[in-house]
Amino acid sequence: MNSLINYLSCGALWLGLAVKAPDLLRHRRDPYLRAICAVLGLAGLCFLLGAPPTVGAVNRLSGVPNLAAPLTYAAITGYCAASQVLVVHWRGGPRVRSTARRWTLAYSAVVLGIGVAFALGDAPVERRTDLDTYYARTPFIAQMIVLYLVAHLTAVTVTMVSALRWARQVRGGLRAGLVLLGIGSLCGAGYSVAKLVAVSARWSGHDWSALGTTVSPAAAGLGALLVVVGVLVPLVAPWAAEWRRAARAYARLEPLERALDDLLVRRSLRLPRPRFAAPATLLMWRRTSIHNALGHLDAYGDRDLYDRTRADALAATGDPELAGACAWAAVITDALRREAGPAAPPGSGAGRSPAPAPDPATLARIADVLTGAVRVPAASAVPSGRTTAGTA
Repeated sequence: MNSLINYLSCGALWLGLAVKAPDLLRHRRDPYLRAICAVLGLAGLCFLLGAPPTVGAVNRLSGVPNLAAPLTYAAITGYCAASQVLVVHWRGGPRVRSTARRWTLAYSAVVLGIGVAFALGDAPVERRTDLDTYYARTPFIAQMIVLYLVAHLTAVTVTMVSALRWARQVRGGLRAGLVLLGIGSLCGAGYSVAKLVAVSARWSGHDWSALGTTVSPAAAGLGALLVVVGVLVPLVAPWAAEWRRAARAYARLEPLERALDDLLVRRSLRLPRPRFAAPATLLMWRRTSIHNALGHLDAYGDRDLYDRTRADALAATGDPELAGACAWAAVITDALRREAGPAAPPGSGAGRSPAPAPDPATLARIADVLTGAVRVPAASAVPSGRTTAGTA
């Protein structure tokens, strides 16, 4: 089961890396993007190398018992460094490059120390799950274990404190991402602490290896998941907010398009509805249909009616934007009646465009007036008339 979780976690992380890879190829010099991809790639590598079947395969293919251990420790150390560099670039500041360089150099030294300690030590018996406790009293191997655990604990502690402290100063998706990053780092600290406690117990003659084989992997898996989600949330949040804004704007315009539906169908003014489209695309399609209909109704517009209705609404509400929306709603209703009925002698203001074409914000207010979402003063109420309704 642990191996399956490791491989699924690795697959999910590398899937995220595959999604970000095209951006990295287009913006190779973006240090923030490089750090994100490094976190995703190294986190997945940690899970891959930590799975017992992978451990056995690496040891067997290399012919070196327990070679998978320093490789896994090096991947964990690299992941720690990438996480620190990401937080540094995320926060910004005047010394971003120098701070990121110091973290990179420090953890490069840790990786070098892991390799040297393993080369100097002797670990002839393969241990796929409990190497930390089994070799806790072996010269050089013990130092290697303590080195990577202390380096990991230091990195996740700094990340946790920095993320949670910064989260109190920001809002929105960035705050949610920082909180998740901080909690994930706390879980990561649980991984190191559990391992260190198990190793310390071994030094005193006790066998607490279950901490390293059950508690630590669970803490590491949960921590990595939360950290990666925390990294991705600020990237996804603006897109989600735009998606939600476009969906709301699309739904808000539905009453106006429904009022124009008969005209759109009779005059074939509506473009084919896009299938499986994003809300932003659907919003553009609905606005285009509405503008097509309003363009056709230009010849039936009554400028005098627009001016009278706007003046009445402005006097009643004192809101120029609402007054303009009320006037447009009245003119559109009247123009639809003229266009659909027998030709009528134009009034003094008929046949003249009431005003420049309404912008998106005005279209939304016109829809609100038509649907009764806003209160329309009695003196400027939309004139009753036939507007054949249809479903957009």
